[in-house]
Amino acid sequence: MSADLWEAPLDDQPTTGPSTAGAERIVAASVMARPELIDELAGEFDPADIQNDQLRWVWFAVEEIRQTLTKGEIRWQAVDRQLQAWKASQYLPIVPLNHVALSVLYQEAQTGYSGVAYYAQQITEAGIARRYLALGVDINLRGRSAAFDPDTDIAAAQDVLDGLIRNDPANSPSLVRDIIGGALERAITPPTNADRIPTGFIDLDGLLTGGFAPGQLVVIGARPAIGKSTLGLGLARAAAITNKIPTLFESLEMGEDELANNILSAQARIPLHHIKQGIVSDADIARAARFVPDITAAPLHVNDASHLTLPMLRGRVRHLIRTAGLRLVIVDYLGLMQAPKAENRQAEVAALSRGLKLMAKEFGITVVILAQLNRGPEQRQDKKPTKSDLRESGAIEQDADIVILLHREDAYERDSPRAGEADFIVDKHRGGPTAIITVAFAGHYAQFVDMAQT
Repeated sequence: MSADLWEAPLDDQPTTGPSTAGAERIVAASVMARPELIDELAGEFDPADIQNDQLRWVWFAVEEIRQTLTKGEIRWQAVDRQLQAWKASQYLPIVPLNHVALSVLYQEAQTGYSGVAYYAQQITEAGIARRYLALGVDINLRGRSAAFDPDTDIAAAQDVLDGLIRNDPANSPSLVRDIIGGALERAITPPTNADRIPTGFIDLDGLLTGGFAPGQLVVIGARPAIGKSTLGLGLARAAAITNKIPTLFESLEMGEDELANNILSAQARIPLHHIKQGIVSDADIARAARFVPDITAAPLHVNDASHLTLPMLRGRVRHLIRTAGLRLVIVDYLGLMQAPKAENRQAEVAALSRGLKLMAKEFGITVVILAQLNRGPEQRQDKKPTKSDLRESGAIEQDADIVILLHREDAYERDSPRAGEADFIVDKHRGGPTAIITVAFAGHYAQFVDMAQT
């Protein structure tokens, strides 16, 4: 940054970066004409870099439509129908291009990969430039602040600068001679838990060698009202609030207010029904005040949108990885996600499950999905679930690295001698042992409690 720019008033400093309006139109038009470009550009182009909101949503519409299209072009009429459907459902946050504008845009399409890749590269570079300029403004603000701290502020700027350019691993195959050395090194080096995501349960972490690992798809299954949402939110709290691990909680069932109520109840151990009724005591309010700073400082991102598709989730994950270092995604729950269209529901869920596993592997994050079980447990004498009870598709069981099933005897027998206890049945653990972990269920505090700690 030049000395002139450094001394310029903040309002006079450029923040928009170079314009790529023409390139954005060509890319948006081209993916309509040849939607395969979305896959071909995937390793080097992020649609979040398209600055024009209307054109960016054209890309998202093609992504959505392409789930049901095996080959061929997607004409502008189909894109218009998708955008209007999103608009009617109030999902779309902008006024989309109308059918006339889309038809004009479609005429600018190019079908050759090299030409479109050239314009995509222009957009990517412009996106990097915008983030670079924004970083400059942020540095200027920090430097002018009386609270400037060289140790933290400079380190923060360096972290952002390092992340400006996304370096995806090459997709080319490796020769075995290049990877065998790593296997030998791992054979004599005990593993560490540095990359693991603790679950908040000592015995479960022990079974999983420290917690969930990057690239894993974890499925938590239960019948309704057993507590899968409570456990999912508990995992999010353990990761983000206790261990400061950037986490995304996608709630298709609970709204933001209910999520906040549950988080406050569990962290401060305030009865959930007292919060809902507005009758929390002064002593509980005082205790809550001690926990609120940790909650507000947590890198926990929550989204309560009622409509979620795999492309939408991928876009959100990609953005949060870039901006927040996202490591854990929890989806509550799989049955409410909109699956790609297929010949039947089983095939739809299979495609969704496979897409979530590939997302975990591609981005190097842990994806936890909550899932409902069928009525199989209720037809057994002991009511205990198995992984074959996962509803709608055996592909969920196949794709999952870990399957944890929830069981509470008191959900079926109120006077059970095990009232207040719950079992985490680890019914699948790829590359590791299975077991049953017993915990306590404190539904009035919206949490499962680790009995190993108590």
